[in-house]
Amino acid sequence: MKLKTKIHLFSTALMLIVIVFMTVFIYQLFERMAYDTEYNQLSKRSEELIAALAKADELIDPNTILRAYMPPNGSIRVIGSDNRVLTQVQSAEGIEQVTIEHGGNAYTIQEWNGIPLLSTAVPTIWVDGSIVQLQFSQMLEDVQQNMEQLRLILIGVTVFSMLPILASSVALGKLVTKPIDSLILTMSKSRKSGTYETIDIEHNRKDELATLSLTFNEMMEQLEQNFVKQEQFVSNASHELKTPLTVIESYASLLNRRGFDNKEVSNEAIKAILMESSRMRVMIEQMLQAAKYRENGDIQFVYVSIQKIVEETLSQMKQAYNRKFQLTGDLSVDAYTNEAKLKQLLFILLDNARKYSEHEIIVSIQEENNYVTISVQDFGEGIDVKYLPYLFERFYRIDEGRSRKMGGTGLGLAIAKEIVVSLHGEIKIESERGIGTSFIIHLPKSDNLINF
Repeated sequence: MKLKTKIHLFSTALMLIVIVFMTVFIYQLFERMAYDTEYNQLSKRSEELIAALAKADELIDPNTILRAYMPPNGSIRVIGSDNRVLTQVQSAEGIEQVTIEHGGNAYTIQEWNGIPLLSTAVPTIWVDGSIVQLQFSQMLEDVQQNMEQLRLILIGVTVFSMLPILASSVALGKLVTKPIDSLILTMSKSRKSGTYETIDIEHNRKDELATLSLTFNEMMEQLEQNFVKQEQFVSNASHELKTPLTVIESYASLLNRRGFDNKEVSNEAIKAILMESSRMRVMIEQMLQAAKYRENGDIQFVYVSIQKIVEETLSQMKQAYNRKFQLTGDLSVDAYTNEAKLKQLLFILLDNARKYSEHEIIVSIQEENNYVTISVQDFGEGIDVKYLPYLFERFYRIDEGRSRKMGGTGLGLAIAKEIVVSLHGEIKIESERGIGTSFIIHLPKSDNLINF
């Protein structure tokens, strides 16, 4: 059974149950009110009869008094202490044959000839001084007719009210299932066509179904973007690996043809093969590292000394490349971050700076508005402003030949960007031709600035 049909049946059944319950409740309430009204009138009549009997002379026939207060379409019985009927008067033929049963209630309702019969009994002193019970009974023909009319009216109202309920339940079913049907159709279309289809959303809708459609569209757009990025990554990786593989194949073919007869050619081939193999290894490691950052694994954050991390990183860079590095700024700043990731980030930026600058590299630490700012400044050739927005893209290189000569793969800054994001920070570039380049990192200083 389709969801639309289930919703329609459920909503209709629920509303029908509610209406039937309310109809029965209203009917029973009016019926009780009608019986109570008739009982009150009968009770008042009984009080008047008792008062009249108390004033009556012994010479007066008691039945005369009873007839004066006899209810229409009813009867009055006088029951002695031995439960024997002492006398009885009635205005309805055959009612004297009805056996009246009284419980603990003020009155009882029983049916006689298809008509409700209301009965009540009150004790009193009879004309001879004995204690008797006056038993009043009255047929409720008018009440029955009124209740039948009320029943017909309530049934008509119930049936008539079901029409808008059925219409609203159908509309509700369509309203609820339309986005779901659209979602299923779009997903099926996307599966068959291999494209990333989205759902049309009414701009004035703000309900949960609109949110569902919007979330689906955002998911499809993200999937499409990720697929495009994946294709681009594979294409770029294939392009980057093609050159070193071509070089290795060419020199290997050269060695295969000439062997090692020419020592100079052999040394050149071996050196080129080693260099390109090393570059391929670095590139593959960085690609794996970049893919690892896409997993967004758990990162442990602690309060660490920024000065300590930077000094340790600079010491290792000095030892490895015999270059000059200068540390300036506020050296007593602590930050809530991950030490290993921050070191890796600094290694990438410092290695990038030392590749493209022969001068001293300055690292500065500052505290600004609950954020720690770390800048890495070199004094190399600088970068044109038009290239700055693309530097963090994977495999992007301004000068292919120069970057290859420097051993660059075009992945370092992309990895640096992802590290900064994982540390809940920001990174930007400032550069000017002939002056140099600065990479500026902003990291949260305290844990309340990090949204996990």
